[in-house]
Amino acid sequence: MDLTTRYLGLELRNPIVASAGPLSRTVEGVRRLADSGAGAVVLASLFEEQIRREAEYDPRPGQLGTDDFADALTFLPPGGQRHGPHGYLDLIEKAVAAVEIPVIASLNGCTTGGWTNYATAMQSAGAAAIELNLYFPQADALTPGREVEQRHIEVLTTVKAAVDIPVAVKIAPYFSSPGEFALRLDRVGADGLVLFNRFMQAGIDPDTLRVSATFALSRPADAAFPRIWIARLRGRVNASLAATGGVDQPGDVAAYLLAGADVVMTTSALLRYGPEHIGSLLDGLSGWMQRKGFSDLEQVRGMLAEATSQHGNTEDSSRAGYLDALHQATELYAPDH
Repeated sequence: MDLTTRYLGLELRNPIVASAGPLSRTVEGVRRLADSGAGAVVLASLFEEQIRREAEYDPRPGQLGTDDFADALTFLPPGGQRHGPHGYLDLIEKAVAAVEIPVIASLNGCTTGGWTNYATAMQSAGAAAIELNLYFPQADALTPGREVEQRHIEVLTTVKAAVDIPVAVKIAPYFSSPGEFALRLDRVGADGLVLFNRFMQAGIDPDTLRVSATFALSRPADAAFPRIWIARLRGRVNASLAATGGVDQPGDVAAYLLAGADVVMTTSALLRYGPEHIGSLLDGLSGWMQRKGFSDLEQVRGMLAEATSQHGNTEDSSRAGYLDALHQATELYAPDH
């Protein structure tokens, strides 16, 4: 069974990519993910706030991107601590040396400031690609939507101008027209689109009267929205399409591939079951393909993209589908009403 695929122009041995998360924060974690069968690994994100803090401590890191990687590592704070941006560059170099699969760096930011200079250092450290994990929670309720979109565009174009390796953009689903925005990112040079990012949520405890940030692992039901947008974008963009969210079992991987995803990313399932769950996903995917008579992923990818994208694609059909679903739910849960 041929599970090889291409993502961001990179050759991958299979379509399962370990997305940015706690498991890819260390070299040992990356090695474990690779040994478990991942086609590629996205390192845990380097946050803009980490870069700002280190720059305040020592202004020299702001010059990163103008020197080579070895010189960049000499800008460590006293004591040689490697927990901030410089430790991240060290992680890239060691992870690349430790595994034979592509290692993708991840930048999590919200401005077009000097933090984008780290992209050049990441490239020098050996990253196969960079994923821009753009996280723009809007505290100002009056910020125009187009202004938020333009910030994404500016970050992407700034990083693209600084590096030669592929750049993917991981975006949130909260746009008035996700498809049109995806096309804008594609036109300005995004090599890949990762659909979709997930924001922290505010948790309210009525007993303690406190508000806290919460983050729950994704569930299979969370795949419905990204799956339909991947299907709608298949064939309309030049960028690679990566699916993320709601992957738990092999069927979830197959569904994303049928919708048109080039790769399927997961973190939640690997946190639930351990990195070795990648093997179960791959075995299940291979078994499903064999039962259906598929010999490679090209026969699978996008097979149901048109049907998926057309489901509820017009106002009338969408409302009709909603009414049908409402009727079915009423019959199931409240048959006497």
